[in-house]
Amino acid sequence: MAGTTSDELMPAMVMAPSNRQRLFVRYFTAVLVDLVVLNLFVEYSDKVVVSSFTMSLFAAILLQLLMRGTIAVEHWVAGFFIGKPGGWMKFWRYFCAWLVLFGSKFVILEAIAWAFSGEVRFEGRFHGLITLILVIVVMLLAEEAFVRFYRWLGKTGDGDRD
Repeated sequence: MAGTTSDELMPAMVMAPSNRQRLFVRYFTAVLVDLVVLNLFVEYSDKVVVSSFTMSLFAAILLQLLMRGTIAVEHWVAGFFIGKPGGWMKFWRYFCAWLVLFGSKFVILEAIAWAFSGEVRFEGRFHGLITLILVIVVMLLAEEAFVRFYRWLGKTGDGDRD
């Protein structure tokens, strides 16, 4: 390598990711985790029916959007009661949060039925509501497990950091 300087041999400088990049990776990963969970339910349960992998990908994206929307609404509703004194306000805060979280499952079920016209179905008790709740709970647990594992990898202290 005649004529090469030591600067040319050094690796390119790594830039820290922007907040938009971090947000993209966070939601991209969440959609992939949801996709895996949904397809495991399709494979191992007769209560979740999806016509194709493409439909399961679109369903995972829609579920992620609807779950994030639900959490945003729940935080907005809870924020209305935060700071208001009294036991009744605390009761209403928790009751309304539960109402939003529970009621959103009906909205999600209808949105899936409307968006996919039978290509994605949750079957079982209460027109598939119990199955949908189970799938969403498993998705949230899998996402949380993934995030905790990722954070644990950053704490190992194995000297990989600059």
